Amino acid sequence: MPAVTDPRPACLVTGIVSPYRREPFRLLAEAERVEVIAFAEAGPPVRGLVVHRTTQAGAVRMVASGRYRAVISGLGGRLALPGSYLAARARGVPFVLWATIWAHPRTPAHALSYLPTRHLYRAADAVITYGEHVSRYVESHRGGRGRVFVAPQAVDVTHFGAPVSEPERAAARERAGAGQSELLVLYVGRLEREKGVEVLLNAWRRAALEPRALLVLAGAGPAASTAAGAAGTRLMGHVDERDLPALYAAADVLVLPSIRTATFREPWGLVVNEAMLQRTPPIVSDAVGAAAGGLVRDGRNGLVFPAGDECALAARLRALAADSNLREELGAHAREDALRLTPAAWAAGVGAALAAAGAGARGGGGDSC
Repeated sequence: MPAVTDPRPACLVTGIVSPYRREPFRLLAEAERVEVIAFAEAGPPVRGLVVHRTTQAGAVRMVASGRYRAVISGLGGRLALPGSYLAARARGVPFVLWATIWAHPRTPAHALSYLPTRHLYRAADAVITYGEHVSRYVESHRGGRGRVFVAPQAVDVTHFGAPVSEPERAAARERAGAGQSELLVLYVGRLEREKGVEVLLNAWRRAALEPRALLVLAGAGPAASTAAGAAGTRLMGHVDERDLPALYAAADVLVLPSIRTATFREPWGLVVNEAMLQRTPPIVSDAVGAAAGGLVRDGRNGLVFPAGDECALAARLRALAADSNLREELGAHAREDALRLTPAAWAAGVGAALAAAGAGARGGGGDSC
């Protein structure tokens, strides 16, 4: 018999529709008839995507209205998450959890949410993760129930992977303050302790690569004052997204040295995808999701070091500074691997989870494993 299709849309409950989620959400809406319920920030309109801006309580009311054939919910929202789950159960529709952490925060406040979150891992009809590392974490709590699907972290491949001309690259190096013969090591992101900025600055001092190399930090935050006084470094402040591809192309190496704290473990690090698309090899810590999740592979498309180990990071900086052929080889593989993580791949992963939960746009039941 042909599959019976539920004419109702599914919904995705999330806090914000950030710029890098707009295209993945649009593709998901197109393929699976999904509407977005945003309880914090809806962002500008996106053609082909229905976004409802509401409160957390409003999100729960919408889920409970019977309008939707399935509910997808992220982990955010103290009311929106449990309320959406309970509303889905009351309506008898599948609940799909979008899991976005690979370690529960270790604070007294977060301890209160640990058991309820673990219950959702087990009770959800399917779970979406954004990498192998999150899947492993979820499966450790799911008790062999299966139905865990990767929807990979993706950036706009067309924008960040666009060719950068030699004049554009030279101009970006000039703006960064790097001479044409200097090694340009780049950090992009918040200048915060948890991002490993102090580790990077200490490793940079140990590597002793100046004056033939320059460390450029693009971003803002409390660690900026410390970085401003470091030898061989330059602060660029915030760099607009449209200027980032040229800056990545201008850099010889990208570094993301995030560390673990009680409240933070780097979920992914999308700057890694962005730089890899411009053939810039990354050096990342093993506390970065892009490494734990399988994108950055040590010795193939980048280098990985133990989080917080300044000596190990310094050694890797020296290794890439001394070997342009290695940088070129790693960079070629970096682009090849990053090109696979697209908004379409994200939408396909979410679609597979909906289908497994019995709520795919084309109807039919899900896989029982």
